[in-house]
Amino acid sequence: MPTSREVHLVARPVGEPDPTDFSLVETSVDEPGPGQVLVRNDWISVDPYMRGRMNDAKSYVPPFQLGEPMEGGAVGTVVSSGSDDLPVGTTVSHFAGWREYALLPEKAVRPVDTSLAPAQSYLGALGMVGLTAYAGLTEVAEVREGDTVFVSGAAGAVGSISGQIARQLGAERVVGSAGGPEKKRRLVEEFGFDAAIDYREGNLTKQLAAAAPDGVDVYFDNVGGDHLQAALNVMNEFGRVALCGQIAAYNATEPVPGPNNMFLAVGKRLNLRGFIVGDHNHLAGEYARRAAGWIAEGKLHTEETVVDGIDNSVQAFLDMMRGANTGKMLVRLAQK
Repeated sequence: MPTSREVHLVARPVGEPDPTDFSLVETSVDEPGPGQVLVRNDWISVDPYMRGRMNDAKSYVPPFQLGEPMEGGAVGTVVSSGSDDLPVGTTVSHFAGWREYALLPEKAVRPVDTSLAPAQSYLGALGMVGLTAYAGLTEVAEVREGDTVFVSGAAGAVGSISGQIARQLGAERVVGSAGGPEKKRRLVEEFGFDAAIDYREGNLTKQLAAAAPDGVDVYFDNVGGDHLQAALNVMNEFGRVALCGQIAAYNATEPVPGPNNMFLAVGKRLNLRGFIVGDHNHLAGEYARRAAGWIAEGKLHTEETVVDGIDNSVQAFLDMMRGANTGKMLVRLAQK
């Protein structure tokens, strides 16, 4: 059986994580017993929420344990099996990422259909990322025909899909924010947004008001901070806000000031609702069917930023947190 390299968290980051907070460890791999499978990971996912799991703090998911392999989404191939339902060669998704091989109970893996889309799509548009966007826009903020939708972090994994799904749900105008002129251009030309703003140019309220002259009905918030403040300024009455992420605060070492205009939520009768994708798993089948159709029809454009090798996975995470990716950040593992 092969050996496996895996990434361990060895120190809890203070502020922005440093490569020295992680260690690449080589371990032996056991043969699967009855009801188990050994999966060679082909793709692993790095995601913003993982930063919160590096803190020793109570949250909706438990923290990573020091000196233990980290976890995250992965797609791989069954290379040895003790399960009649999962023969060798089956492509599966699971949550034991950050390693080259994973020995798992058969109930912890899910076969994926690579005839519908490439395997790595199940870590992006057809996986948790896509479901997050769909849940936020259907059950949390409830996009309606004719809405104007604003998405922050719009060039990222969830954001780039959110804008496109909003269009399929009937939004009349979709506006996104991103960092830099190239990402701003790509939002409009490749992802189908009607307008984009560059947060690096400052004065977000002025930029957003110009991009959405009739106001914003739905805001999908991946950033928080100044983006939420600007959105509140421009929101229409009875607008809906899906609070998905607060990446602007993930590396903060002190409490981040909140928007100072929250009083607008009262006068405008806004609905601000935080959500976790795990509370919306009942939508997974519905979303997978709709998303597969949108992809086949060319209505859902997916983008990936790919880094090769488990030894580069930490750097991929750090780069993603700094906004270096467009679309989903993935790590491709070499087969051996």
